[in-house]
Amino acid sequence: MAELLSPVKQAAGKQSASLRICLVIGQLGLGGAEKQVALLAEGLLRQGAEVTVAVLTGEGPREAALVAAGVRVVHLGRNRPHASVARKLLALPGVMLRLAWHLRRTRPQVVHAFLYHAYVLGAVAARLTRVPVFVAGRRGLAGPERDRWYAVAAHALASRTADLQVANAHAVAEYVHEAEGAPDDRLEVIYNGLPPSAFASASPARLNTSRPVVLCVANLRRVKGHAELLEAVALLRDRGRPCTLALAGEGPERGALNRRASELGVDVRLLGSRTDVDRLLARADAVVLPSLGEGMSNAVMEAMAAGKPVVATAVGGTPELLADGRGLLVPPGDPVRLADALGAVLNDPERAALMGFEAREWSRRNLTADTMVQRHVALYRRLVDRRCAG
Repeated sequence: MAELLSPVKQAAGKQSASLRICLVIGQLGLGGAEKQVALLAEGLLRQGAEVTVAVLTGEGPREAALVAAGVRVVHLGRNRPHASVARKLLALPGVMLRLAWHLRRTRPQVVHAFLYHAYVLGAVAARLTRVPVFVAGRRGLAGPERDRWYAVAAHALASRTADLQVANAHAVAEYVHEAEGAPDDRLEVIYNGLPPSAFASASPARLNTSRPVVLCVANLRRVKGHAELLEAVALLRDRGRPCTLALAGEGPERGALNRRASELGVDVRLLGSRTDVDRLLARADAVVLPSLGEGMSNAVMEAMAAGKPVVATAVGGTPELLADGRGLLVPPGDPVRLADALGAVLNDPERAALMGFEAREWSRRNLTADTMVQRHVALYRRLVDRRCAG
């Protein structure tokens, strides 16, 4: 039996049926931006658009699901994780030329590039091949490469070249406007989306502990604030509220964090990269994100959808997610305030449950993948129609 579509979905399907879209990203790993690109590509395909994902470097774990869904994935270069910075930079012109050749052959109406290297190279390739619409996807605030003169120049070029820059949080849009001078009429905000599975019940993961479980899902990098989190957990123990801290993620700080946890004598489980975050969330009593800097956190969004109480630092787009009692916000880099907030959640289950309920209901209204995809379809159609009219 054919699926019956609502008038809104029928309209969106008609809008997207004639669209040819190329999404460009550096790689297809397990990061938040990669997850959003995969959700967007699959959603666009379901609504009848012709969609291709062009990957600057090698394969990634999200590729298999995309291919299984029928999305065409094109590789433009090889992954060289151990290559020097100089060799990686020398490879970029070749990648850009291969992207231009791909665009010339496939003639998309829209190129939407995500993250720094993709939208810098994508801007050049799209304009060389006269793609009607180029969109730059902005996912975060200042990064380590932003202070270099060539990076500043590349950002400025991409900003001037883009027909529109799409930010995933108002905080990100404000940063692009203030730091790079992007005009407001060429900026738009579309929140990240969550698949239906994010709202489904999951069986709890096995974690052998009798203490409350505090879960942090984040790459093990300095900017994610794990060092301050370890200090906060030690403070909680000293206050008579010991807990088990579960860290899901991998990265260069793993060794240092493991040593510091031993020095502090706190119960920390380094779980590595995980694909069963839904089961870890089901096991957790609270979720924490102590980032020193953030764009729009998928980890916070997923915790909200699971109905978990969230404690996070007030950086980037996180305050937009946790406003109005949907979570607890603390200043970045402050272990004492972080311990205070975690203690408030762990010591008051009734308050924690209400916080999780409010977060789940708000995310159902504002953070679904369908909403995210439909907003992109309307945006692409508007830009293509404007270009054709011009």
